[in-house]
Amino acid sequence: QVHLVESGGGLVQGGGSLRLSCAASGGALSTYAVGWFRQAPGLERDFVASISWSDTSTDYADFVKGRFTISRDNAKNTVFLQMNSLKSEDTAVYYCAVRLGITTRRSKKDYTYWGQGTQVTVSS
Repeated sequence: QVHLVESGGGLVQGGGSLRLSCAASGGALSTYAVGWFRQAPGLERDFVASISWSDTSTDYADFVKGRFTISRDNAKNTVFLQMNSLKSEDTAVYYCAVRLGITTRRSKKDYTYWGQGTQVTVSS
């Protein structure tokens, strides 16, 4: 059982930056692909970014390309999401998730373990 805890969310002005962290316990993140998803009120949970176990592959949703960067620190068993040039439409609860596989995927169904989420609010 992998337990995930997200942190780093908060309130930021449009154009600002935040860095989200996803810390894991109960399993080594280095052996899994990890993804970030987000869910705004009344909407589906959408894929944001993912990183393969070996860091050789990353994938981003079109609406965050060039603004968000996913990375990992295996020594700290943590995955990060650096978010720059934030827009009001980025406001959502952000979740990290672990996939019991090594390659990136975009579907929620491919992920087994989920954190509780961290709120990101971008003011316009």
